[in-house]
Amino acid sequence: MASSIPSERKLIASIAANAMHSKNDVSATTRKGLKAANDRFEREVDPLGELSLAERRRRASYARQRHMRQLALRSAQARRRRTVGG
Repeated sequence: MASSIPSERKLIASIAANAMHSKNDVSATTRKGLKAANDRFEREVDPLGELSLAERRRRASYARQRHMRQLALRSAQARRRRTVGG
């Protein structure tokens, strides 16, 4: 059922998400994903586990913000390239 057309890929992903959420507890699904993401950022900022929990979480928060802003920048650049064609 894979498609290379972006609009179809979006629709397929949406159908899959709806199917998953109709069968599972959404909060449990998102909780697992959020914990995994938080753990990733904590490992990134403190790979040896030497920081206090509070400091590790503070730094992980900044790492997460940096990551999200990088994604936003790339998205804006991609939209501009599609609009301008360049």
